[in-house]
Amino acid sequence: MIPLAEQLRPTTLDEFIGQEHLVGKDGPVRKMLEGGKVTSMILWGPPGCGKTTLARLIAKYVNADFITFSAVTSGVKEVREIIKKAKERKTMFTQDTVLFIDEIHRFNKAQQDAFLPHVEDGTIVLIGATTENPGFEVNAPLISRSQVYVLYALNDQEIEKIVKLAIKHYPKHKWEKDALKHFIKNSNGDGRTAINAIELAASIDKNITLKVAEEAIQRKAIYYDKKGDWHYDTISAFIKSMRGSQPDATLHYLARMIKAGEDPVFIARRMLIFAAEDIGNAQPTALVLATSCMQAVHMIGMPEASLILAQTATYLATAKKSIASTEGISVALSDIEEENLNPIPLHLRNPANKVMKSFGYGKGHTRYPWQVEQETGVKVNQEYMPKNLKGRKYYKPDWK
Repeated sequence: MIPLAEQLRPTTLDEFIGQEHLVGKDGPVRKMLEGGKVTSMILWGPPGCGKTTLARLIAKYVNADFITFSAVTSGVKEVREIIKKAKERKTMFTQDTVLFIDEIHRFNKAQQDAFLPHVEDGTIVLIGATTENPGFEVNAPLISRSQVYVLYALNDQEIEKIVKLAIKHYPKHKWEKDALKHFIKNSNGDGRTAINAIELAASIDKNITLKVAEEAIQRKAIYYDKKGDWHYDTISAFIKSMRGSQPDATLHYLARMIKAGEDPVFIARRMLIFAAEDIGNAQPTALVLATSCMQAVHMIGMPEASLILAQTATYLATAKKSIASTEGISVALSDIEEENLNPIPLHLRNPANKVMKSFGYGKGHTRYPWQVEQETGVKVNQEYMPKNLKGRKYYKPDWK
């Protein structure tokens, strides 16, 4: 039996749901296909957003032979066979070959390089699909010869269209509104998840109630790759929300990470860095609390550690902010790189022995200037900077 997802696969761009920025009236993919020419490309987006379907449509629109290739099960032998047939097809029938590689990020460098010359000479049109950032996972030469298109998770309205199409295949079933809402809400922008849930629900009962829907799609499947962009994008949004003093957004992104199973120690470590980097001496207790948070997360573990993370995150988000220390050390480090390092002033050096003392180490140094000032009322003008950096200011407490 053909799976429902395959039965619902669109056959024209007008039937394609979502990705209007690519296939809409002025979308670059539509314009390219209307021009009758297709180039190699990388389709980058989350699961269930239509990458494979779009690749098939592209091949169909330009009347090209569509071939799928697996990085896991195929090797050099299969590559040679595909190239050989593609050349024959182009010579004998002037027909292009679209080679579709799902999860192209799983290809190693040697595999990717094997296709490169054949992409260059036009023997094949390569369409790669990936959920990972191609800038990190795909070879630079292949990227430079391909157009990268970003696809997005489907919104609720688009998922609703897919759900309505899916239930038409079960005219004898009764679908309650609450059940359909549950499918839409819990598909998390993944069209394939929605279709599979409809298909499973239809096999469970003819009367699809909310309870049946909950059995078919038990919980929201949050797509979150701990080593990929979703990992970095979410922690970035979390930090930026704390920096922007937005506790509600901070809790939202924290909840995303907790729900997706992010390492709580990683979250606590990032908050510890944030306390020093973005709050600093404006509210020094932030660093103390963040340190305690990290220790507590180590000791307690999940799920209870989520309470500790939430308390600390909201404290950091609502705390006063200062980047004076951060900017100060940044400028100081820059000077170390760019300026000549003059000798440390003699009076600041350590007079560890008689020889050093004879050279003037420590001579004339006032150990406790503040004490002299308190006792005499006279300010001690003692220089601490190397000669060429005299008067240089790094720490500016009023730099908020």
